[in-house]
Amino acid sequence: MASCQVFTQKAVTTVVTQINSLAPSIGLWLFSRIDVVIFVYAFAWIFLLSSAIPSVILGKERSLLVQFFVCLALTIGAFASLDILKIYAGGSPDQLLNISFLFNNPVLAVFYLSLPYVTMLSLDLRSRKKKDKTSLEAIGFEVAEAKLQSN
Repeated sequence: MASCQVFTQKAVTTVVTQINSLAPSIGLWLFSRIDVVIFVYAFAWIFLLSSAIPSVILGKERSLLVQFFVCLALTIGAFASLDILKIYAGGSPDQLLNISFLFNNPVLAVFYLSLPYVTMLSLDLRSRKKKDKTSLEAIGFEVAEAKLQSN
């Protein structure tokens, strides 16, 4: 979870730095709220992970409120674990996670930050298609039953 936080922080900083070079006023505004931006992207990752985990464990019968609190607890845990790593590791957690240097590349950073949203969108579209297909099959059965009853 701490690695997700470190990667997110590195990727957001890279993207905001890039935005700052292209549009300084927007970049300054984002830098002044960088903690909120990092939190939103970290929350997206945690939400994606925490909605996948309960759906596998609990199936379709799960409470939205319980899922929200699980997401919130995991996100807060990610922030706390990052602080704990900073305190006890004696420096930047980036040293512990050498792969985070990849997120200095703005293209990889944008890809990493957009991945949870693209995944959520694709899962949502896939479930809607399944739901529509199931609805069409149910309508087809009703039409077939009506034809049998009329004969």
